[in-house]
Amino acid sequence: HEGVELLAYSPLAFGTLTGKYLNGAQPAGARNTLFSRFVRYSAPHTQQAIAEYVALAQRHGLDPAQMALAFVRQQPFVASTILGATTLEQLDINLASLEVQLNADVLAELEEIHRRFTIPAP
Repeated sequence: HEGVELLAYSPLAFGTLTGKYLNGAQPAGARNTLFSRFVRYSAPHTQQAIAEYVALAQRHGLDPAQMALAFVRQQPFVASTILGATTLEQLDINLASLEVQLNADVLAELEEIHRRFTIPAP
């Protein structure tokens, strides 16, 4: 309301919104695999929210990372985002999110999940 814009830090929540850590997965070389002290996104409640977001992306034929980044980009108060990519493939996926425009159906479903998991990673 005051015209102050947001610089979104970690819009993929340490990569968890890609779904790569679901069901206890620990991909080799991944940040949360290498640095086990980062547990903010590993609680069961958080994992359930992530699973629902990933399933939503898949139902709509979207890459989960691209959906998350597109959502952040579409917020009117976001000035920019800080991306973290370990590989060129991840960078390519992240950059391709610039071409993704989430439609009203996806946004409504995102909001419905958000209502159930308002603070998924306290």
